[in-house]
Amino acid sequence: MTRASLDKQPHEVASMFDGIAEKYDLTNDVISLGQARMWRKEVAKAVGARPGHTVLDLAAGTATSSLPFAATGAYVVPCDFSLGMLMEGKKKHSWLPLTAGDATKLPFKDDAFDTVTISFGLRNVQDTDAALRELYRVTKPGGQVIICEFSQPTWAPFRTVYMEYLMRALPPVARTVVSDPDPYVYLAESIREWPDQPALAALLQKAGWSKVAWRNLSGGIVALHRGTKG
Repeated sequence: MTRASLDKQPHEVASMFDGIAEKYDLTNDVISLGQARMWRKEVAKAVGARPGHTVLDLAAGTATSSLPFAATGAYVVPCDFSLGMLMEGKKKHSWLPLTAGDATKLPFKDDAFDTVTISFGLRNVQDTDAALRELYRVTKPGGQVIICEFSQPTWAPFRTVYMEYLMRALPPVARTVVSDPDPYVYLAESIREWPDQPALAALLQKAGWSKVAWRNLSGGIVALHRGTKG
């Protein structure tokens, strides 16, 4: 299995990420033209982790995204359903409690975390509504969700150029790092099909989150959504 289909069968998506785990972080830097690191910094600011806080980092992959939270003294649990990603993460960050889990059936008790966050992973979950409800379930009352995900550029001319880049340029760029660019064809297609900023905000509200808001990064290529568990 080299890529997943857009119906996002969990075994297909997990298998696809298993296959690209070794060079995933490097490829992200290349295809985002270096923006991925800036996006991670913005997520860290929004999460606002601090000593004594518990953070669930869902779709953590190799756990690179979890490091800024751990550096603050917070207790962070990196969670992903790709065993290949988790094994690669364990090689690099063996001290972190990497955990296998499906976003629609999380292996955590109710009200377990002060903050739950997912970066560039919600788009790959088969049932977005179920995942948002699960995130709500495992968050403490008064806690927050932070979602960083690809979205829709707000300036129409740029949006057109961006979509052309995704479909035509992204796979060849990915090929400079990995031998098989097929997973990145899927990623481009999934970005194009993903709800825009207001639509994702509506899904958060539907799942029970309050005080829902978002902030655009890189002209709307990425959006940072947040919500609070009332």
